[in-house]
Amino acid sequence: MKLVVGLGNPGAEYNFTRHNFGFLALDFYFRLNDLSWGDKPRYGAITGRRDDILFIKPQNYYNESGSAVSEFARYYKVQTSDILVLCDNFDLEFGKIRARVNGTAGGNNGLKSVTKALGTDRYPRIRLGTGNDELKRRLGDTEFVLSRFTAEEKERLPEILGEVAQKIDEFCGR
Repeated sequence: MKLVVGLGNPGAEYNFTRHNFGFLALDFYFRLNDLSWGDKPRYGAITGRRDDILFIKPQNYYNESGSAVSEFARYYKVQTSDILVLCDNFDLEFGKIRARVNGTAGGNNGLKSVTKALGTDRYPRIRLGTGNDELKRRLGDTEFVLSRFTAEEKERLPEILGEVAQKIDEFCGR
């Protein structure tokens, strides 16, 4: 069993915000693969499944995502090396994708929560660059991560999300 986790915040007001890049990536992946999300949250997350791959979008806010991840990992007996977490990273240039098999949270509060709940940082993750130095300086860190993508950034999203979808498939052995 593999577990693929997109980090984000629940609620329509957070759609297409930088902090919801993980949710956006999974939604794009689901559209590409004609998958659908379950109707009711389980263990604090919206879920979808394909064969032995479970996909989740935790619904208890970004900085508290770890509890849902650990619940699913425990219930389905998923090894941490079989958990892939997708998250935004404002220190990476917009459009840059960084995949790692493990590592520190690097200041990302969602990854800190997942690491704390799992008791290890030895799980794969894909960081999706949202960096826009000019906008970040104007808004400050908190407002920046909750800001929406610019028109120019939105134009690039299908290409970026297509690359992320390929990385998800690679992780899942497809």
